[in-house]
Amino acid sequence: MTAAEFFKDLTLPTMPEVAHDLIRSLNEEDVPISHLREAIARDPALAVHLLRLANSAHYGAREKVGTIDDAIARVGTAQVRALALASMFNDAFPIAPGLDRQAFWRESQERGGMAQWLASGVGSDSQQAWLTGFMVRVGELLMGMRSPTSVAEFERQPSYPGARWEREAALMGFTEGQVSAELARAWNFPDEMIRALDAAADPLAAQPFSRLGAVLHVAELLAAAPSPSFEVVDELPSEVLSALEVDTDWMRARLPQAQRYVEASRLH
Repeated sequence: MTAAEFFKDLTLPTMPEVAHDLIRSLNEEDVPISHLREAIARDPALAVHLLRLANSAHYGAREKVGTIDDAIARVGTAQVRALALASMFNDAFPIAPGLDRQAFWRESQERGGMAQWLASGVGSDSQQAWLTGFMVRVGELLMGMRSPTSVAEFERQPSYPGARWEREAALMGFTEGQVSAELARAWNFPDEMIRALDAAADPLAAQPFSRLGAVLHVAELLAAAPSPSFEVVDELPSEVLSALEVDTDWMRARLPQAQRYVEASRLH
């Protein structure tokens, strides 16, 4: 069975219309603040979350903002869209038995953050990388909807970086990222995000090469490591790093802790 065949018979959670508006806007380069304001204003809880984020210490907020327009201006339109969609994914998707909801979404935020950091270092769209990195693991939730007992196998210990993908491929014949790609395709996400999700577990096999897919691959390995360090960088696949043309000295000097991205991206 392929990921497309698996996905075809799934009953997806219902996402609010504001989410579909935001997804459509991902295909637009310049989105007016008024468009985002109107979408977010239709979801009062989301508006409150956005204001809380804009006034958080992460943005060095000395003066409080009290309007959606000011909050978007402070946080940035791309980050607002990404965080709003992440918040809605959190609310909409059921957690499979054997997974802890808070831990799952925290780890998704970490992967999004590491993808954002790496994308910025290789000259790619860092906000697109954040949202795509956040979405990779959503496919595991969809797998759990059809095969709840499989999640325990995916998550068993020891869990070295990349182990979950290996177990998914062995048990299901495809990975969470490939299922996430089918979700992104069904919801009309940008083609670049779809290709990246499909390629995340094995970016060098993708034709044509997906630069964002390689970013997701490395971000997963970094985020899954117990503690990012020089040794972790040394263990990354050299072929993927070469394809990304990433400076490993830069990585060693700037390597962040994945946890730092959780508080900075919390919109719940």
